[in-house]
Amino acid sequence: MRRFGPDKATVVDVARSLGVSHAVIYRHFDSKNALREAVTGLWLDKAVEALAAFVTGRGPADQRLHDWLLALLEGKRRKAREDPALFATYATTVDRTSELVLRHYADMVGQVAAILRDGVAQGIFVCPDPTTTADAVLQATAPFHDPLHVAEWSEPGLEQRFESVWTLIISGLATR
Repeated sequence: MRRFGPDKATVVDVARSLGVSHAVIYRHFDSKNALREAVTGLWLDKAVEALAAFVTGRGPADQRLHDWLLALLEGKRRKAREDPALFATYATTVDRTSELVLRHYADMVGQVAAILRDGVAQGIFVCPDPTTTADAVLQATAPFHDPLHVAEWSEPGLEQRFESVWTLIISGLATR
């Protein structure tokens, strides 16, 4: 898929690159789309795994949340820049596979909610419903991680816009 891109790569191409017959691929995947979903799912799982250290780490929850969001932004930007074919596979699958997207989004909401709960326990955040608040945080920061906004990720001033949104988020969560 990296070599030919998500739309041009065939199951035969994938099988050839793995040194197997296309029948072997079809034993594991019903269709090219199923194969694409599996590849994208693994990629998304790795992205969430890379963010887990911010959830389980020590330190103030506000700093960990900031760093989690920034790592999400940087991770997606790096993938779009350094692995454009797989990122295109991801962006294409996002449009087609709601179950995969919902699972990935739920994983991210869960991680942010865990950091928010820790922030409440630390006395840093006021957050009556961490899951709902986590969803709001991800919606507010969507321009920095949603593939629909990939064209904006190379514009100058992205980091400053992120920090402005972060300031609004942290102001809303902070204890008074």
